[in-house]
Amino acid sequence: MARPSSHQFIILAVAITLVAGLFLLPKVIVKPKEGKGELAQDAARTANRDGGGPVTNGSKAVASSGDQPTMPAGATPEQPHMAIGASQRQELNRLLGKYNAENDQTAKLRLATDLAVKYKAVEKFDSAGYYYEQVAQARPGEQAWKRAADEYFEAFSFAATEERAKLLSTKARELYDRVLKNNPDNLDAKTNLGMAYMASDNPVQGVTLLREVLATDPRNEKALYNLGVLSIQSNQYDRAVDRFQELVKVNPENVNGQFYLGVALAQTGAKEEAKAAFLKAKSLSTDPSLAASVDEQLQKLQ
Repeated sequence: MARPSSHQFIILAVAITLVAGLFLLPKVIVKPKEGKGELAQDAARTANRDGGGPVTNGSKAVASSGDQPTMPAGATPEQPHMAIGASQRQELNRLLGKYNAENDQTAKLRLATDLAVKYKAVEKFDSAGYYYEQVAQARPGEQAWKRAADEYFEAFSFAATEERAKLLSTKARELYDRVLKNNPDNLDAKTNLGMAYMASDNPVQGVTLLREVLATDPRNEKALYNLGVLSIQSNQYDRAVDRFQELVKVNPENVNGQFYLGVALAQTGAKEEAKAAFLKAKSLSTDPSLAASVDEQLQKLQ
């Protein structure tokens, strides 16, 4: 999961881009989308920062950033959101060389894990997922598959284009299915699988999975949060209020929950309650972008 301090809040008047995970704060201000397909896909991921190179596709996984030249972040949507320094690239190239030359299976798996850790550290999540997947294929199990799935899901949550989001969400779904075959009660995997379905042709399956998580664990913060923002995106503000009110009962210090509770309340016309939720969110965070977003929303409620 990405560090919350590296993100910014999105404010939308009517529709909101959903954060893919519970504590992933949105990064950029975007315009409301009109089409239901666009809303469903935006509901599954944030404004993306992960790019670079070929993406994984189905069972023929290719590390998207493993052998790609590094370019500065932000120049185009497909470039990585975090530039790799010369020393880091040198270390990655050294490990890649050793990995490709290694014939001993145990040593190769150890190098694959080292590569996954290094790629995760520089926020090349798809490449981290690729190497964790190599380990999982050799030594399958619930946690091994989940490590790989979580990295692909992280890359999906940063995908800069619709095509890339679909490819990475497909890969994440494939691996989360393996996790759930090992343990159908892994609710974190089921929640992320549900959100990955939001970028597919069957987003209803994603909502079904999230509701299954809540049926098992009514206090599950991640499922409450995701269903809450999905409700906002579909203009079901009363239902969104219910979700976020339940979320902040479970965890009053959930910044995202307080903030989006304010958004939902504002849309229902409950201005005073919305102000209280926004101020609570602001009091829980030192993020200046959040403070600015709250101030903007409070101004609209005057």
